[in-house]
Amino acid sequence: MISEFRSRFRLRHLRQGLVGVALVVLVVLEGLNAPHPAMAAATMVSGVLCLATLAVPEPLFARYAIGAAAVSCVLTVTEAQLSERPPNTPGMVELGALLLLSTRAVRRCPPPRAAGLVVASSLAAVVLPLRIELWDDYLKDLIAVIAVCAVPFMVVVGLCLRLYDTLREREREAIRQAQRLEHARELHDFVAHHVTAIVAQTKAARFTAAAGHTQSPEDLDRMLAQIERAGSQALGSMRAMVTSLRDHATASATTRPTGGPAGPRGLRGLRDLRALTEEFSEVGPPAELILAPELADRPLPPGIATTVHRVVQESLTNVRKHATGVGRVEVRIGVRPGHPERLEVSVVDDGQGDASPAAERSAKGSGYGLVGLAERVEEVNGHITAGPRDGGGWHVLAVLPLDKTAAEETIACDHA
Repeated sequence: MISEFRSRFRLRHLRQGLVGVALVVLVVLEGLNAPHPAMAAATMVSGVLCLATLAVPEPLFARYAIGAAAVSCVLTVTEAQLSERPPNTPGMVELGALLLLSTRAVRRCPPPRAAGLVVASSLAAVVLPLRIELWDDYLKDLIAVIAVCAVPFMVVVGLCLRLYDTLREREREAIRQAQRLEHARELHDFVAHHVTAIVAQTKAARFTAAAGHTQSPEDLDRMLAQIERAGSQALGSMRAMVTSLRDHATASATTRPTGGPAGPRGLRGLRDLRALTEEFSEVGPPAELILAPELADRPLPPGIATTVHRVVQESLTNVRKHATGVGRVEVRIGVRPGHPERLEVSVVDDGQGDASPAAERSAKGSGYGLVGLAERVEEVNGHITAGPRDGGGWHVLAVLPLDKTAAEETIACDHA
């Protein structure tokens, strides 16, 4: 990729160099049309200076543009006082360069500075035909065309290019913001999930030790192994995320963070979700996964399958972090009643009393878990609700599309 970029970079500079040499040759030929060597040399210098100004870096552009316009105007006024002048061309390459200076000023410079540069370069361009020897109606028409048509046209071109640059920068910033949000959601979905598991397992081990219970070596080894596995999964998720940030194209094709669904067919035989619920049950209340029979062999788009996994993962993580007195968690995935083209993902716990303050804050948007989950669900044209349920506990309900059009849109977004 780097070698290809370098070859393109060299090829572009080669083309620009050839165009520059051709224009300089034209300036020299136009200068030779002058009747005196001194006049020819001055015409060449003025034309080359205007051309060079088009290629100078942005910090130097205003200074060079004012200098080029001033040199051109001085040369025009001087030649207009002489009895012998060029018979047919005043320097058309220089005229084009002066008009392009106006366009670049409008496109790149702040409005006050651009206005001054446009006035200077436009004035130099309008009076440039006065270098020609004969003064007749054709010369007046040429000056009128430059003043009335060429100068406004180049200013409008500069405004259009400035607007295009602004829109393109906004688009790039929107893409960067979307990427930042996606990376933030990925970090929260994977790393926070595993870190929460580590914290919960460590608390369980400390509580057992503080209560004075004697643990067998097997039980202690099992608890430490769970902590080790959760840490390894978090480390793998972080490594996958770093790989994605360093080389997104390669990572998206070959790497997926630990714990996420992969493959285009549905939920990969429920292995990922079953592993997720079983892992949760090892250090928390039992979690039961209930899948509708009609979904067992139905292929789901990758974006929908990933979103289902994220909904379940984030919901179980919130139960582990915020819920109290939970005896059972139910994860139910099926077709929404009365809507055969809508998938319903429900996660319910039977915690005692109302939602905890931490969960309430997350539901109101001060946390990032449910906020990121809502963004992910909305990206696939679905919607999600979360809140306390009657009789105690917390209920998360996501409704996702299963129709063909939404699935194709989801696949396109997932590949993008």
